[in-house]
Amino acid sequence: MAEKLKKWLSKSVTYIILGLWTLFLVYSFGWVLASSLSTTREIFTGKLLASGIHLNNYISVLTTNHLALYFKNSLVYCIVSCLGVLILATPASYVLSRTNFRGRKIVTGIFVAGMGIPAMMTMIPLFMMFTRLGLIKSFVGLLIVYICGAIPFSVFFLSGFFTSLPTELEEAAIVDGATPFQAFWKIMLPLAQGALVTLTVFNFLNFWGEYSWALIMVNNDSYRTLQIGLQTVIRSMLNQGNYAGIFSGIIIVFVPTLLLYVFLAEKIVSNITAGAIKT
Repeated sequence: MAEKLKKWLSKSVTYIILGLWTLFLVYSFGWVLASSLSTTREIFTGKLLASGIHLNNYISVLTTNHLALYFKNSLVYCIVSCLGVLILATPASYVLSRTNFRGRKIVTGIFVAGMGIPAMMTMIPLFMMFTRLGLIKSFVGLLIVYICGAIPFSVFFLSGFFTSLPTELEEAAIVDGATPFQAFWKIMLPLAQGALVTLTVFNFLNFWGEYSWALIMVNNDSYRTLQIGLQTVIRSMLNQGNYAGIFSGIIIVFVPTLLLYVFLAEKIVSNITAGAIKT
């Protein structure tokens, strides 16, 4: 009886804490959303949405303050970088996990070691090199940094997943006359769909919220990312006293990550430990 009471109390405390934290998050997000649709006067008087919904806050931020351009730039950076990572990391991780060759452990160790290199250590050398190559004021420079920076973790993550898949699948395909590439493309790649989606979401969120590399690699207003552009917008609107516009910009930055979690949360949870389970 005492044991059951202890478990019940433990669960109750856990649910209460989680419930309170959830209410806090929902209230915080709701307040910011309501503030973004109100006027600055209503924000400071505590009468949110008293004069109705002001969608012009979003229109002003997106057009007058060029946040639409920065939003488009960030989407381009994220989508192209995610595709580039998948194209490079997927075959590399498959070969490392399914093929025995001389130096395999060394190559794997290099990828693992790459995960431990601090980004701050490489910023100055890469900035100097990219300046000489003329890649600072273009999309290409930041794309290279994003793709190459994400390769070590991506290979490590996908290698664990491919290792967990049974080798009998490939052997059966080869017996039926398939080439190693066909076995990878038609059998193993579809099976890795969940892991690829999970990895893409991780990389997308990382690229979307990245600030430091975008700050030093893109010295051109036309190629700024949303994070850098939002800082500029906030400074401008603070000088104008337009706090409603600031909250509108924050919502615009936050919504893509929220949508990713809402629509892909189940797939992420089901595949996040895929590489740790041996089939």
